[in-house]
Amino acid sequence: MPGRLTGSARAVSPRNQRIPSVPTLARFLREAQTAVKLRGQVTVLLTTDTAIRRLNRQFRGKNKATDVLSFPAAQGPVKIAGDLAISIPTARRQSEERRHSLSIEIKVLILHGLLHLAGYDHEIDTGEMARHEQKIRSRLRLPHGLIERTMRSRTKVNAPSLPESYSGKGRRPRNPGGVRS
Repeated sequence: MPGRLTGSARAVSPRNQRIPSVPTLARFLREAQTAVKLRGQVTVLLTTDTAIRRLNRQFRGKNKATDVLSFPAAQGPVKIAGDLAISIPTARRQSEERRHSLSIEIKVLILHGLLHLAGYDHEIDTGEMARHEQKIRSRLRLPHGLIERTMRSRTKVNAPSLPESYSGKGRRPRNPGGVRS
């Protein structure tokens, strides 16, 4: 079932910071869902830092804005994979820091969120989600993903490449109530 939407490095200009069209993002969502092998409807909400902070506080107990939240759907007769919420102001800041377009950053965030909907969790695995994200990003011609960025910044400050909280093996069972970032 195709997803639906609501709401290469180059110099950053105002034109590169425009929100991509719904057809452009819907096309990417279908392509990324196929690459992730995630079946079912996915709804993507493009929102504000204030709204995503509220969702993050309500569902994860973290009172801060974030770039993407994933809401896996409860399993039922209708095939719905879940919902993603993406903060446009955060995505815009991250795209400027990385000197690529807002469109590219939103696509990176969609891919990351889809992997969470598929059951991957970088907070508890031993790098499986990061490896899978890297492989798919390469196929979709996207720059560094969220996990890889985090790992690079930790390496720069001589921190361990994987947080001590990483344990377990890869994908966790679908957790309908579990929101992930």
